[in-house]
Amino acid sequence: MKKITVFTPTFNRAHLLPRLYESLCSQTNKDFIWLVIDDGSNDVTEEFMKEWQAENKIQIQYKYKENGGMHTGHNLAYATIQTELNVCIDSDDWMPKDAIDLILNRWNSLKDKSNIAGIIGLDADKEGKIIGKKIPDPLFKGNLNALYQKHKVTGDKKLVLRTDVVRKYPPYPEYEGEKLVPLGLLYLMIEKDFDYIYANEVYCIVEYQEDGSSNSILKQYKQSPRGFAYARITQKKHSNSVILDLKNSMHLVSSAFFAKDFSLLVKGTKVYQNILMIPFGLLLHIYILIKTQ
Repeated sequence: MKKITVFTPTFNRAHLLPRLYESLCSQTNKDFIWLVIDDGSNDVTEEFMKEWQAENKIQIQYKYKENGGMHTGHNLAYATIQTELNVCIDSDDWMPKDAIDLILNRWNSLKDKSNIAGIIGLDADKEGKIIGKKIPDPLFKGNLNALYQKHKVTGDKKLVLRTDVVRKYPPYPEYEGEKLVPLGLLYLMIEKDFDYIYANEVYCIVEYQEDGSSNSILKQYKQSPRGFAYARITQKKHSNSVILDLKNSMHLVSSAFFAKDFSLLVKGTKVYQNILMIPFGLLLHIYILIKTQ
């Protein structure tokens, strides 16, 4: 059994996959499996995967599913992975040639992993510039929330997760006709029970695409209201900040309008905040309608 699974959810990104494949073939440590979750592509993704499996340069698993959105790809990946560790590398990203070595060396150096959910490492752009800020020295362990809120670190970070820890938490809900549930919910739940170790090491090279989810977030917000409502309810459950609670309530109100389901406003904790934020949530709802026309 390999030590780590690199998994890639993909949808009609065959033109980008060769770059990721080449980066994985170039790894100085081959103690990994590449798991590709094809979310209903109708391009040549499957043909590429068959060709690369036949080359046998690296161990590859390929699974095809009907299109359901990024979070459903993560659900299938977590149900499939058997290795101790896993890391998601998106189809438009790739790994430096020493990334697997760095991850496994860092992980294997730990004597006590009982309360450690994984590693938080760095993303960089193709020129090698770190995305956002590095992790302050001499921090050793903690979580994402502490990095962003307490230590004022910015920019996307790369999470390497323990597979057995991931399986302690529920999968992302899948709503008919919706294609997005924010992925950060899993990390939010994990860090309430576990720490991560920090690593100022680059595990992923990122290239944000014009058609990427971050660039179409308002449209996705409109198209997946129940997924976003679930996210707001979950965030309020784990929040200790009144300001964040009110912000989440405002967004929950907007999602309830898009879903045409106002029972969402009486779910979860601190329901009175949802009622107080109805006027502001309605304004947000109108703003999103205007911006997505």
